[in-house]
Amino acid sequence: QVQLVESGGDSVQPGGSLTLSCAPSGRTFGTFDMGWFRQTPGKEREFVTIITWTGNTVYADSVKGRFTISRDHGKNTVYLQLNSLKPEDTAVYYCAANSHIGGITTRREDMDYWGKGILVTVSS
Repeated sequence: QVQLVESGGDSVQPGGSLTLSCAPSGRTFGTFDMGWFRQTPGKEREFVTIITWTGNTVYADSVKGRFTISRDHGKNTVYLQLNSLKPEDTAVYYCAANSHIGGITTRREDMDYWGKGILVTVSS
């Protein structure tokens, strides 16, 4: 079965850093765009960042300059480096994959696969 499995979530203090990993299984995602979304209770799942199969990236304004997405095709793994964390970054973070048919997209409804999500808590 095809799965996206996130890891690395934790509770950190404001200003701290964290690295999330997304390790798909069941197939390779080399030609897929891989992204991260996040969600807090009562809010819609929002776009965070995405990276294409060629390495182009897009970031939400809220995380630009603080978060970095990267991928290792050899390991079939995608990473999200979260720096300068703020309390408002607290959310469940979801890994997502898009086939890229139709071009790059940041829309939640266009994602083909989703992970179960992993909690990141930023507090004192």
